[in-house]
Amino acid sequence: MSTTQMLKGILDGCLLAIIKNKEVYGYELAEKLESYGFHYFSEGTIYPLLMRMQKEELVTTTLKKSTAGPRRKYYSLTPKGEAELELFMDRWNYLQTNVNRVLRHETETKHAKGDETVE
Repeated sequence: MSTTQMLKGILDGCLLAIIKNKEVYGYELAEKLESYGFHYFSEGTIYPLLMRMQKEELVTTTLKKSTAGPRRKYYSLTPKGEAELELFMDRWNYLQTNVNRVLRHETETKHAKGDETVE
């Protein structure tokens, strides 16, 4: 499974978390993701997700003047989006905890057997 496939389900939650901090526009979201180490996502990936989130009433948009070019569409969370972010965080913590348990067990088992190979 590729990193991109694994991240697709996580990207929504990451976008919601970034938007929660402050109102942002699409290109700025792409830059923020890049700054956090997500190098695989472009604006072309992000905009369809934002449109779906808007349709699902997780985010709202506001057009604002830009100092460089046309007006920008800024995204902010709705109360429904904030609730969805809380659910995402709960699911992420649950998943992360359990995956780490499995991985630690695998590592402990390999060390117990003296098998240091990494697959």
